[in-house]
Amino acid sequence: MGEKILVIEDDADIMTILKDQLELDGYKVACASTGKAGLALFNQFQPHLIILDLNLPDFDGINICKKIRRSSDLPIIMLTARDGLSDKIRGFEHGADDYIVKPFEYLELAARIRACLKRRQINAAPKSRLAFGPLVINSRKRSVEVNGQPVRLTKKEYDLLELFTSHAGEILKRNYICKQLWPEDEIYPWSRALDVHIRRLRKKIEPDPDHPRFILTHPGVGYRFEPGEE
Repeated sequence: MGEKILVIEDDADIMTILKDQLELDGYKVACASTGKAGLALFNQFQPHLIILDLNLPDFDGINICKKIRRSSDLPIIMLTARDGLSDKIRGFEHGADDYIVKPFEYLELAARIRACLKRRQINAAPKSRLAFGPLVINSRKRSVEVNGQPVRLTKKEYDLLELFTSHAGEILKRNYICKQLWPEDEIYPWSRALDVHIRRLRKKIEPDPDHPRFILTHPGVGYRFEPGEE
């Protein structure tokens, strides 16, 4: 399988058992016994799923879940000794995808992990054709149409548009966009190359480039792709 799972659990025995079982099932596993260490590993390890204990020595699991949800929608399974309905509701309200109460059978947890990862894969599967009003994008052909007419984009312009549409409605910081378009740091932080590409892209896809409908500027922060009515 090769998916990466982060286990944040302060019980050393449970952590060891989970790590051994998950690795036997083919997962790559990283473990942390505190919330602080878990958040650090979340950024470094970049897991596909997190098993998160609700009771940690430094941070409440709910707070960890909230912090992770600020930047990621990866599956989170809450693991806890609490079985009260209110705790489950709090977990779900703050972004948990599933909830399992200790003591538990590993086979049940394994099934829940597979279900969460499968849902994630289905939801993440890209559509080959995206339509935003007059703007139509075909990812298989890497082609773009506006009002039924083909529009020729350079590779960087298309990559930029694809990045925007994959994060539709989100504000993307300039540094993040630059790192995605120029991953080998082939652009200086003060370069205006991004602005040039955005200006050219707007001229090709916007009904009125001076008053953009799709690619909106957030001064001092970055840009946001506004999908509007599809």
